[in-house]
Amino acid sequence: MRRWLVTGGVGFIGHHLTRALLGRGDFVTVLDDFSDAPYPTRLKRRHAEVLSREFAGRIEIVDACITNRETAARLTAGTSGVLHLAGLAGVRPSFADPARYSVVNIEGTATLLDAAQRAGTPLFLFASSSSVYGNATPLPANEDAPAIVPESPYAATKRAAELVIASMVRKTPAMRCPLLRFFTVYGPWQRPEMAITSFLRSAIAGKPITMFGDGSMRRDFTHVEDIVRGILAATDRAPSGVRPYNLGSGAPVTLSELVTAMGRAAGREIQIERAPIPLGDVEATFADISRARTELEWQPRIVLDEGLATVVKWLESEKA
Repeated sequence: MRRWLVTGGVGFIGHHLTRALLGRGDFVTVLDDFSDAPYPTRLKRRHAEVLSREFAGRIEIVDACITNRETAARLTAGTSGVLHLAGLAGVRPSFADPARYSVVNIEGTATLLDAAQRAGTPLFLFASSSSVYGNATPLPANEDAPAIVPESPYAATKRAAELVIASMVRKTPAMRCPLLRFFTVYGPWQRPEMAITSFLRSAIAGKPITMFGDGSMRRDFTHVEDIVRGILAATDRAPSGVRPYNLGSGAPVTLSELVTAMGRAAGREIQIERAPIPLGDVEATFADISRARTELEWQPRIVLDEGLATVVKWLESEKA
């Protein structure tokens, strides 16, 4: 039985990953501080309760922060790998508290990796973000393109954490350290304020949605199930050393196209109210996923219409 430390393991992506690992028979230790960061604490508590009940005896949940050195040292010992998904998320909130984002996302990552190295852990997987590319990278974004113009403190902390990992792993070159750059992840249990969840909730309720800009911004929306499969593929196939991988759909759509697709999923016309583009939002995300296809033997399976249907089903089940 493989034993994993999953940080952020009761958050949006984290709880889907934890369930997948437990579902195949592995043991999972979840490290999460249950803060609103910005995933709601009530949803984290709910995920923790459900997972603990369904998989009793094969899951341990630790309520602590990733910056705690003693906790990191204790939990990394004897693990098959650290799957590091925890951190402060969100482009827009990062402008309000950049110092906290830096401490959690950079110092927390360094603390965990240092503990994993001391414990001889063979794998340290880092959940990065497409936001590291900013607006300066030619599209589709390739992993070897320079990611040097972050548009937000959040993006800067993700890129800085990547660089910290790359520098630290020089002393443990056999350690496998895939850096997975997620592209606009959506699906059931997504953060309530994210576009797809908030738009569909409004549409189902017959309320207008707020669209930023003229609808021409493009996003590479990627379903959470495809992201989880990408993480699992990286745990099995990523090579020694640091290696970044884009995990995206490779098929970006404009926000206007997204709204049309959401109307189909919700079965009704969606009314739009427009607002200025917020600070830090990039013009487009578009992943070159050829490296993940070749090296991880991974590719996305869920097209947008199918993925939106899973969100509608979840939202309607929550109303029942």
